[in-house]
Amino acid sequence: MQEPREIVAGLLTDQRFLSTCAERDMGSLFRMLNRRGVSTRRIAAAVGIAQGRLYEYMNGKSRVERLTMFEQIADALHIPGHFLGLARRHWEPQAPSPPVASACGAAVPADRPREEDPDLSAMVAFRDADRATGGGRLYEAVVTHLRQRVAPRLVDLNGVQVFAAAAALTEMAGWMAHDSGRDRVGQAHFARALVLARASGDAALESNIAASSSHLALQMGDPSAAVHWARVGLGTGGNGPRVPTLVARLHTMQARALAAAGQYSPAQQALEHAQVVLRDAGPGVTHPWVSPFDAAALASETAEVLRDMGRVREAVEHAQEAVALRESGRARSLALCRIVLAGLHVQRGNLDAALVVGEELLAATAPTMGSIRVVRQLDSLKVQFEPHRSHPPVRDFLTRLVSERRARMLLLADILTPEGGQPQ
Repeated sequence: MQEPREIVAGLLTDQRFLSTCAERDMGSLFRMLNRRGVSTRRIAAAVGIAQGRLYEYMNGKSRVERLTMFEQIADALHIPGHFLGLARRHWEPQAPSPPVASACGAAVPADRPREEDPDLSAMVAFRDADRATGGGRLYEAVVTHLRQRVAPRLVDLNGVQVFAAAAALTEMAGWMAHDSGRDRVGQAHFARALVLARASGDAALESNIAASSSHLALQMGDPSAAVHWARVGLGTGGNGPRVPTLVARLHTMQARALAAAGQYSPAQQALEHAQVVLRDAGPGVTHPWVSPFDAAALASETAEVLRDMGRVREAVEHAQEAVALRESGRARSLALCRIVLAGLHVQRGNLDAALVVGEELLAATAPTMGSIRVVRQLDSLKVQFEPHRSHPPVRDFLTRLVSERRARMLLLADILTPEGGQPQ
């Protein structure tokens, strides 16, 4: 269950929340938290008031009037001071320093970690391992690193850079939880990462986490939330140096969500924005904590947008491009691209092409890959092939697919959980 501060962190760009704060209507604010699953007991305990008094505020029988009470609520829930007409609170980060020029003349964030930064080195190592083997078995290692190496330094008053490291690694833990089938756990990690990113004052990192939240919302079947988070990311990104690959990723996530919601025209516009931004992105602002987004990723996401829009022939072309561009070292991404391509061939009725891609998929994907996501996508592919079981080559492929799935589930037994258990 999310803490009140985490709920507030997700509302900082919500217009109703902003209006409530501007009007200093604490009763409405408390009702807003209650509607999002925070009990009145927890709200009262968090802000340090009696539950009876809280009910009076929520029912409109009384209003918060005293300045000290507004300050108490702001500090308890981490509402930035200016939202309530207060001075900057002691826990709010100082405004980030302006960008400085790098040796090559490109603007980079002033707080950018140096290459020898141990936190950055750790993240790169985890990221490389995740790409090759999947994140299921890496989750505990990342969480342990956060607890033992990063968390103790969050009380250091010498700078906010550790908050950026904590945010980036917490986001990574969220992705690894998602990869092991624990989407709710991943969602909680993203919410916490967003709070840490805001404390660091790093707008690009905050936008990056919003993009991840958009992706996860889409995977959890909530395109409306996915659109919201993509827009939050695009809005937040304007507060710092522009990172073109991040902007392209956010436009792409917006396109994915809009297409899933059946809003095809705005989805097409968002996709075109992403293509233009990535095409025109040259040497410029880079950011060590921001997830990479390249032509292969755009091609893969474009294929899924076009599939949802019913443009299957075009989707096949982009899925083929994604497979061709995705390097073999990115085993999980390559497997997911092939699953999408095989499914698209089935949709077009090209079973021979689908079987070729399917055989390549099974041959190249190690059964020990620690990714429940891949297993779930294989299950979806099986469902697509099933209506064609009367075709002998399809029947043979399905037999092999079932056998491969059984082996994968046995080898992944150590990372299965009640939430992320065996896909049905």
